[in-house]
Amino acid sequence: MRAWTHQTEDMRSPLLIGATVLALLAAGCGGGSDKAAAPADEPASAGVGQAASAGDDELGVSRAGWKTDFSRHTVSLSEFEGGGPGKDGIPAIDDPSFTDIGAAGSWLEAREPVIELELGGEARAYPLQILIWHEIANDEVAGTPVAVTFCPLCNTAIVFDRRLRSRVLDFGTTGNLRNSDLVMYDRQTESWWQQFGGEAVVGDLAGAKLVHVPARIVSWEDFASAHPDGQVLDRPKTADGSFERPYGKNPYAGYDDAGSPPFFGAAGSSDRRLLPKERVVFVDRGGEAVAIPFSALARRKTIEVEVGGERLEVVWKPGARSALDAGRVADGREVGSAQVRTAEGGKPVAFDTPFWFAVAAFEPDVRIVR
Repeated sequence: MRAWTHQTEDMRSPLLIGATVLALLAAGCGGGSDKAAAPADEPASAGVGQAASAGDDELGVSRAGWKTDFSRHTVSLSEFEGGGPGKDGIPAIDDPSFTDIGAAGSWLEAREPVIELELGGEARAYPLQILIWHEIANDEVAGTPVAVTFCPLCNTAIVFDRRLRSRVLDFGTTGNLRNSDLVMYDRQTESWWQQFGGEAVVGDLAGAKLVHVPARIVSWEDFASAHPDGQVLDRPKTADGSFERPYGKNPYAGYDDAGSPPFFGAAGSSDRRLLPKERVVFVDRGGEAVAIPFSALARRKTIEVEVGGERLEVVWKPGARSALDAGRVADGREVGSAQVRTAEGGKPVAFDTPFWFAVAAFEPDVRIVR
């Protein structure tokens, strides 16, 4: 989730970004909403703030500028580490603008990846060439407030319903990581949220969990073909009309090497059942989690699997490129895309396509299906 200088061939020695890049990244704005909202899970009380050892209360990143209640946490505070930019140093998109398929086609290439989201009869595409620089887009689709998130370090593209009980939350980036995964915060309580899983892990809302909305990464041409009337997230501009970031460029060139470790530590990096950065289809339902390697899915094309007592169909399609491979997002190697739906009825199911090390870190007991 950080920007880096590219000085080594295998990218195994990450360097924190310099002051100039940090200055460019410094941005972001707040906001909130008191609209009536559908309830999500209540914060857990058991275990919150109960450290397993004294070391658990030692936060290794700065508390300066935070209103967060650090006495409430469901994970060890020592597990957090800084990623370079500070709070909102990577600015979320809070007022997204959209364009149509025709206009977006002038700057999006056929096989570059976008997040496809369909809600209430509306379809929207969120290009990874944009989210790789912003990581969070606070949006509303068909009346549903959503947070569209992407963590480049884990390749996790996850959409959440932003409603929690009687309020709508707005999310920003903390600048911190846990297991190399994006740690978000809500601007209403400044609680910290783990992107992987969508759970609040520090602060007033510790223990609460957001609803995961079905979405997936597809190629631009597949989205445009399936949704000719769809909307596309447009590239944010500054007040003078210039682009906020060098959209289309990949600041993580060379990162998408299956055998290489993540930039930062992750508990799952030592799990050798799969290569650290092998892409997997990850599904968590009914208290059961499964991971299907892209290599197996690409070979078999369709895999049926039972998860949480429900039969699911997992389908692979060629075309989509990696956003994290080449210097230009559109030039990345082809990795394909996946879809997960119920075997009976074909209803879309929430899933993700992260790197293996992230799954191994957060769901060590996951079942691998080949």
